[in-house]
Amino acid sequence: MFSTTRRNGKPPVEKHEDSTSDFLKEHAPARRAPKTSVDLETQNLNAKLANPLAGIPREDLIVQATLFAEKYGLQDLTPELQKGALVAQDPTAFEEHELLDEKDKAILRRELTHRWSHPKTLYYLVILCSMAACVQGMDEAVINGANIFFATQLGINPEEGDRNQWLFGLVNSAPYLCCAIVSPWLVAPLNHYLGRRGTIFVTAIISWLTCIWQGLTNTWWHLFIARFVLGVGIGPKSATVPIYAAESAPPVIRGALVMMWQTWTAFGIMLGTVIDLAFFKIPDLSGIRGLNWRLMLGSAGVPAFWLAILVYFCPESPRWYMRKGRYRDAFNSLARLRHTKLQAARDIYYIHVLLEAEKDSNVQGRNRFFEMFTIPRNRRATVASFIVMFMQQFCGINVIAYYSTNIFVQAKFTEKQALIASWGYGMINWLFAIPAIYTIDTFGRRNLLLISFPLMATFLLLTGFAFWIPFDPDNPDGKRIAVVALGIYLFAMAYSPGEGPVPFTYSAEAFPLYIREVGMSCATAILWFFNFILALTWPRLLGAFGAQGAFGWYAAWNVVGFIAALLFVPETKALSLEELDQVFSVPTRIHAAYQLKALPHNIRKYIFRMKVDDLPPLYKHEGVIGTKTYAPGGAGHA
Repeated sequence: MFSTTRRNGKPPVEKHEDSTSDFLKEHAPARRAPKTSVDLETQNLNAKLANPLAGIPREDLIVQATLFAEKYGLQDLTPELQKGALVAQDPTAFEEHELLDEKDKAILRRELTHRWSHPKTLYYLVILCSMAACVQGMDEAVINGANIFFATQLGINPEEGDRNQWLFGLVNSAPYLCCAIVSPWLVAPLNHYLGRRGTIFVTAIISWLTCIWQGLTNTWWHLFIARFVLGVGIGPKSATVPIYAAESAPPVIRGALVMMWQTWTAFGIMLGTVIDLAFFKIPDLSGIRGLNWRLMLGSAGVPAFWLAILVYFCPESPRWYMRKGRYRDAFNSLARLRHTKLQAARDIYYIHVLLEAEKDSNVQGRNRFFEMFTIPRNRRATVASFIVMFMQQFCGINVIAYYSTNIFVQAKFTEKQALIASWGYGMINWLFAIPAIYTIDTFGRRNLLLISFPLMATFLLLTGFAFWIPFDPDNPDGKRIAVVALGIYLFAMAYSPGEGPVPFTYSAEAFPLYIREVGMSCATAILWFFNFILALTWPRLLGAFGAQGAFGWYAAWNVVGFIAALLFVPETKALSLEELDQVFSVPTRIHAAYQLKALPHNIRKYIFRMKVDDLPPLYKHEGVIGTKTYAPGGAGHA
């Protein structure tokens, strides 16, 4: 597998040409401090990890591949490994290699022209990863319909006082409290000892058992404990599955497959609302009170059970095998995921040299968490990633995901109407997540955020203000419930292709390779912590401020999100590691000043279609605005 950076076969450049634009030079000539030894060491480390094979003569590369085969007991694959090493060095130059015959070249051409042509095993793995995402969505969503039943039965009806509002929020938020304070510490040891498949198996079993456990509780604190343990099934799985997909997928479709996590989590949320609706009319049996909400909570365990059974039919991550020194198993795994031995040999050799580069660069001996904040380039990436992860929660989306049924009931929907309306929200959330697979790599991460936040703020205000529309008991299907539903549906339409898919994609690429795992773990912890805060506080917020104030609160946060994205979140779409270093090396004050100048300029140019002079680009790789070399999703395009 290849890194996301572009590899052209050229050696890493130790001393880079000045990559800042004329705008940056003009506005900050005295502020650009010389790079420290730590900055230069980090830059050289990033370049080395970008392509460890760059600059090696072909003859030497063939010898190294031969030694690799001998060292790890792969002598029978020596010819394939020699060819694979040459292709791995520069995937675009395979036509010129004499060692490759016409059949080999045809295979590599087809890989480029038929990007979705892969073995059935790979698609089986994709289906399993999608099922894992669906399990998570159901784990999160089935509580939505159950909320209108269990709260009264367990004595925590939020309409009966402040204490109950807090307890009701605490029960709802329990899994995310676990995800924030317990799960991040379990991801590394589970993956280290059990592998990707083993981690998915264990977390699926936990999800299955705790879903059943939830349905057997009879006190609020017992339900809280069961849901807290459910977080052990949600957190490590949410961190492991995207890694598993990325490590197993070929480079041409890796981004799309990783994006599937968000898409199928949204599908799971929609399916959870379907389950809630299906069990709504289930009557109590003798000795069983609240059978409907118990079946709702327990139903999410069914796909988790099948996930646990089916996951071991997938091959293990080849990268995990190689970390354990099991190179034959790694090759066999890749051979199941690729059409030919040549492709498997290419990928196993490149994974090997990346792992060796990490060891040689003494990555393990560095305090990577500390360097997230002390090295300016890393700190800017950390701030940007934390902003998008925080705002994925405080944009207000999970208020709807967890409490939409209660919100619709408060708007004077009947309970059945509220469940149907929640299903409509889930369907829209899923359907509008699908276009993000295309738009995130064409329109850009930053542009999606800058459009999504104002729309979400507007639609949350619409939803909140709709509660001021008088309710007419003689016309229960009147304007009030129609406008509330419209506001929530429009909000979901704005969220799903924007702030929905961007955070995980952005965080995965913003950090340098050597701190990417640590950075992603911290960013994910931020997301889960504020997910807990949102789920905990919403019932009390609704009780204290009313629907208008509660929705207005999150509308205001979307305005904050727009400002934060404008000033502190650079574009990362389609950039190499070297270009990302350039982007995050621009001082924050310079980036913010440029964006404040670009915002009114772009409003006049792109919204009012006025003729205005072009702004100079902020980064050299953008070219000149208005030319073919300019990247419209770049930082200079607000």
